[in-house]
Formats: sequence, structure tokens, C-alpha cells
Amino acid sequence: MGGAREFDVVMVAEAEGGYSVNVAELPSVATQGESIEDACANAREAIDGDLRVMHEDGVAIPSVHRDRVALCVE
Repeated sequence: MGGAREFDVVMVAEAEGGYSVNVAELPSVATQGESIEDACANAREAIDGDLRVMHEDGVAIPSVHRDRVALCVE
């Protein structure tokens, strides 16, 4: 399936607690965790699963575009 890949994730602290995580390049990946560490571990697992399915289905794995800027708005 190839070597290691990096994907940018968006992690949001939820008002009710915990963190939600999304991956722009992999729209089907969405997960959460009670702590940042849990959310990161769950994101890695979700990304790995999504990449495996894409590979098995012969779908091209998208590249990451690093020309984005993160903004925090309160």
C-alpha cells in the first residue's frame, strides 16, 4: 500500500467534552475521543481503515496539499 503518509486533521474541542476529528483529504474519516491522545489514536485507526478500503477498491489515495492556513475564531 506504500510508505508512511501524512494527513492534516482538524481537531475540535466539543462543548460537551472530548474532541471531534475530521480529515479534509479523506471526507469519509470522522472520529472522536475523550482526550487529545484518544482522538489522535482513533484518527490514526480511522485513516488506516479508510486507506485499506481505498487500496482494496483500487481508489487513488489523495495527496495532501499543504497550502492551507488554519484560523482560530472565538
